[in-house]
Amino acid sequence: MTVKNDTDWKPGSFADDDGHFRRPEAKIRNFVSAVPDSDFPAEANRYVLYVHYACPWAHRILIVRVLKGLEDIIEVVELDKADEIGWAFSGTTGPDKDPRYGFTHLRDLYLKAFPEWNGRSSVPVLWDTKKETIVSNNASEILEMVYSEFDVFIPEEKREATKGEARFLPLTLKNELDTFRDFAYHNINDGVYKVGFASTQKAYEDSLFPLFEALDKVEEQLADPSHQPYLFGKNITDADIRLFSTLIRFDVSYFSSFKCNLKMIRYEYPRLHLWLRNLYWDPENKFNGAFRDTVRFQLYKEQYAFATVSPVYPKGPIPHILPL
Repeated sequence: MTVKNDTDWKPGSFADDDGHFRRPEAKIRNFVSAVPDSDFPAEANRYVLYVHYACPWAHRILIVRVLKGLEDIIEVVELDKADEIGWAFSGTTGPDKDPRYGFTHLRDLYLKAFPEWNGRSSVPVLWDTKKETIVSNNASEILEMVYSEFDVFIPEEKREATKGEARFLPLTLKNELDTFRDFAYHNINDGVYKVGFASTQKAYEDSLFPLFEALDKVEEQLADPSHQPYLFGKNITDADIRLFSTLIRFDVSYFSSFKCNLKMIRYEYPRLHLWLRNLYWDPENKFNGAFRDTVRFQLYKEQYAFATVSPVYPKGPIPHILPL
């Protein structure tokens, strides 16, 4: 069995030759630290986050950037197109070229940092404007940096060290959150991609049924009062943020474009549906629009159709999300 090389990734042909989709690991994994003499010390206005709003892995970081109040500390540059080269600038919703270097594609930024680069030019990317290099393209680790490493620049009440049980990663839930993260990643977050990019019926079904078994399990978890209103109780945690970015795309894109079509969140998962809408609509205005304002439903429909080489994107469901 041959595993597809990073450079072979093209829309419609993401699967390996056995029909299964296997996500390559991120290769650039440095870390911004609150320690002043580290290789990449946390500083205001030094780092830039490159994102495409269709990407669920980037979406999580955008959510936390708002929750933490880091909008004036970490700049965001939006890529708003994808073509045969990769993520690109078009000027439609983001700039028409890289605001610093005039690049037209994210790949150009990778090549500036690593002239011999021949891997995927994926988002998100955290860029260091002082060293003019990529700090990381590992979405999970960038998320962890944003949780805590820039806390010196925000009000004390928003810092992880002062939030106690309201932390995104409370120490008392470490084991449970680690277990849930691993379970959700393999079966749900990446599970939808294993389904959507499968190129044989067997590979498709090998991932389809575990995806819905995992969703069934989370639905059951939310029946427990200790797992309400959020996944681990009264406060949102890392688990809510990581799952939200997948489920907000589920009915509008994964159900149709990725053929994750055994059930819909809005009809067959009442507890997950309520959880999802509470985060999105935020009736008590707890989240400063962090979830709702970072969502781009129409973009999801168009981008996932492109990823599966369909010239037609799904129109429904309408509305994109139901009211509370």
